[in-house]
Amino acid sequence: MNALSFPHPAPVHRRTVLAGLLGAVATAPMGLGRAAAPAGATGWSSADEVTQARLLDRVTWGNTAQGTQPLPQQGVAAYLAAQLCPPPATLPRAAQAQIDAMAITREPLPELAARMEAQHQTAKAQPTEDGRKAALKAWQQDMRALQQEAAERFVLRALYSPTQLREKMTWFWMNHFSVFGGKGNLRVLVGDYEERAIRPHALGRFRDLLGATVRHPAMLHYLDNARNAAGRINENYARELMELHTLGVDGGYSQQDVQELARVLTGVGVSLRPPEDEPPKMKPALRRHYVRDGLFEFNPQRHDWEPKTLLGQPLRAEGLAEVDEALDRLARAPATARFITRKLALFLVGDKPPPALLQMLARTFERTDGDIAAVLEALFNAPDFRASLGQRFRDPVHYVLASLRLAHGDAVLPSAEPALGWLQRLAEPLYGRATPDGYPLDAAAWAGSGQMSTRFEIARAIGAGAGAATPPLPAQRDKEMKMAESAPAQRTPPALAESAYVRTLQPTWSAATRNALAQATSAREWNLLFLASPEFMHG
Repeated sequence: MNALSFPHPAPVHRRTVLAGLLGAVATAPMGLGRAAAPAGATGWSSADEVTQARLLDRVTWGNTAQGTQPLPQQGVAAYLAAQLCPPPATLPRAAQAQIDAMAITREPLPELAARMEAQHQTAKAQPTEDGRKAALKAWQQDMRALQQEAAERFVLRALYSPTQLREKMTWFWMNHFSVFGGKGNLRVLVGDYEERAIRPHALGRFRDLLGATVRHPAMLHYLDNARNAAGRINENYARELMELHTLGVDGGYSQQDVQELARVLTGVGVSLRPPEDEPPKMKPALRRHYVRDGLFEFNPQRHDWEPKTLLGQPLRAEGLAEVDEALDRLARAPATARFITRKLALFLVGDKPPPALLQMLARTFERTDGDIAAVLEALFNAPDFRASLGQRFRDPVHYVLASLRLAHGDAVLPSAEPALGWLQRLAEPLYGRATPDGYPLDAAAWAGSGQMSTRFEIARAIGAGAGAATPPLPAQRDKEMKMAESAPAQRTPPALAESAYVRTLQPTWSAATRNALAQATSAREWNLLFLASPEFMHG
């Protein structure tokens, strides 16, 4: 019998089927069938349709139901070239309309930040305690709404943008240069941080990306450099800039280097004063060094002007140019090449990238002066990358977005809010990592039994056609699940079993997955079992 049909077998309890799938996902994540790459192969001209589908799963946020049909007639190589050097993206009209209506789109950051700060000050100045509480609550709700807008904008682009690799790398770099939206006033800043510091450089030069993050008020607030001044040194940002953003914890720097870099960064901060205001009063010799760009401010009165040595060599520039000289040195250090390319390999290949692959990527990074697209091109043409296709366990962001792209990739959802709720439940909300190290990239962090159980609930919702409605609160969840099992479905389940994507990969499924799917008695149940299968959990 065809595995895509819906027979009427002897009743089997759904929990039994799900338990079997859970065991397969958790205990044998690498036991999937795969198309092996020919030894030494670097081109894509010989890639069969299964390999092409798995490639799309890896370099995008997941295949749509069309499977490999979006590939151009020129083939995989032409597709990858276009993704590595993408034109400005045009979203579907319904998705763009949602973005255009957002406050973060309509209002420039300086005006938006000033408005929210004025609202905050007005709230604190209310004459009564009840009035203050109500006004501060309203301000907090408005701040959360701005962060929500940024997250919804990201999801809409991830689901519907044709420049999928840029959107995927935007998430990677946002996670690498991580900021926590819940700290201070970062909720008003995080959308602009993603839009102006990260996305424009996601496929560009690492040095440009690094410099954009150093100059953005979100990073300067999050890691406390806005408080870093001569005589009141704050080492927070300097330490993370070397440990997490460039050299890596084993990158050969010392505590003395941390202190020196902190001195370099003195005066690099944020100003909420109106842009038309005069600069702070200072000596004429310092005035020529003053820089104001939006909310970014370099105040030379707060800068340490004494000589500095970084990584064993003196710095020769002064003022803000001294910061740029330090960033040049960090970005071009061999340790940075190794650290960044290893992290890219973890993201795009797997938990244990081969040493030879890492060496090749680091050499490419150094040879191209940190050209991210060139490093990715070398990675995509490596046999190790091709051999890894279909083996990478999807973290929560990948899982939710891949599920939605497969189920609804050709029809714009009226709201991205359900996706954000599911990410919250899976412990990987956008801009929600409190520590600056970003979310872990290894499979073990996301493969626990609790995580799998939650994924099955989400698979049930998406498989039933959910997406337009807000996910239920925890207290409502069990009731809704029971109602979904006993009452006729009010939504139309997506026809996943009939999709080109599923039909392409069907021959590669394990016997356990085939047996589980053969027991489905409806499209909704088939969707649940497929989205919960080991084959879909990996991409």
